[in-house]
Amino acid sequence: MSFGFLGIQFGFALQGGFMSRIFQTLGAERDALPLLWIAAPLTGLLVQPVIGWFSDRTWHPVLGRRRPYFVIGAILSSIALLFMPHSPTLWMAVGLLWVLDASINISMEPFRALVADKLPEQQRSYGFVLQTLIIGIGTWVASNLPWFVTLLGVPNEAGPGIVPPSVKIAFAIGAFVFMASILVTVFTTREYPPDDLQRFREENRAQGNLFNEIVKHVVNMPVQMRRLGAVQFFSWLAFFSMWSMATPGLTEHVFKAPAPNPAAFDMAIPAQAAAFQSANAAFQDAADLVGSYMGYYGLSSMLVALLLSFIAARRPLNRKAVHAASLVLGGIGFLSMWAVPNPAWLIASFALVGVAWASILSMPYALLSSCVPAPKMGIYMGIFNMFIVIPQIVAATLLGPALRSLFDNRPIFAMAISGISLLLAALALARVQEPSAGARA
Repeated sequence: MSFGFLGIQFGFALQGGFMSRIFQTLGAERDALPLLWIAAPLTGLLVQPVIGWFSDRTWHPVLGRRRPYFVIGAILSSIALLFMPHSPTLWMAVGLLWVLDASINISMEPFRALVADKLPEQQRSYGFVLQTLIIGIGTWVASNLPWFVTLLGVPNEAGPGIVPPSVKIAFAIGAFVFMASILVTVFTTREYPPDDLQRFREENRAQGNLFNEIVKHVVNMPVQMRRLGAVQFFSWLAFFSMWSMATPGLTEHVFKAPAPNPAAFDMAIPAQAAAFQSANAAFQDAADLVGSYMGYYGLSSMLVALLLSFIAARRPLNRKAVHAASLVLGGIGFLSMWAVPNPAWLIASFALVGVAWASILSMPYALLSSCVPAPKMGIYMGIFNMFIVIPQIVAATLLGPALRSLFDNRPIFAMAISGISLLLAALALARVQEPSAGARA
């Protein structure tokens, strides 16, 4: 059932690990990167509750309730992944990011709801943790793809303004994996129709319009959901800062190999052209390693999810305690990136970040699923993800100006902001209620 998340995470990992690299290759200034990323949260803000509302009301005689959205999202995402690294201009890449993120969200939100649809309350922690295990595998493999492709002899360098061939091949592989994994899920997962299909359709017709229904559910969301929203806000502020700024921050601060600005070199002068090529080669090599090291947060999350799945299968988890401890460890991982003595230590930093990532992808959803009605699971999951995209919009608009005005335009401070944000998320978790022992798993 959760195998499709492998493909979805391939898309997210390639987007999160390499979009800033593509943007910088196409000429973006590093302090503009967060704003260029605003496409991702804006599309999520618009798409997630809408898709959740529609999927709650859908019943297709062949594909069921959630699976039609898996297929639509997979087709669009695979197309965007194929074309993304071939963008000839910065603004075309930004436009394709809009398409890619909207398409991934079309597939992703129904997947969250499907887990809650098919599992009883006492098994949902286990289900979401297994989902996280598959996400971790996808993150680790996808993050290492350009590095691995380079090892096979594919160049990781190109001329000014051209994305390296290794990144192009990695995105093509990602497109194939995305489509294939979604199709496996569609063909191997069964959804059961409503007990009374005619009544189901009549109730859907009797409901209000899309906008009114979303507003009503936002206004009347459970208290537990609001409190979890505060935790999600700081958690996803941290990870958006990482995705948008880890490559410039770590290539500059840890590897001492910032992206060269082609405008600073006169390519007609052989010495300057050679200097640019040398600086660009150093940056591309460092960016490959940053992507590879980032993959360790996926590997770490996979191992943590595996451990949690063994525990959850045998005894109830204290979801709140697990989540709080994981967020603190992730915060320490981000803060440690400032002081690593050499690049290899980033493996440990990202491994700690992966502990938080494993928990963020499972514990909040398990806590949420205990307090929302099953027939409205799709729309509530979509609305809950507004607490994911709003902090990303905040970071996209304010992170660049904050780095310029407060931190001398040094992108490594974005990692410090990420660390502090995860510690604040752990503090916000104090107001969240742990479900009763009889309901937990």
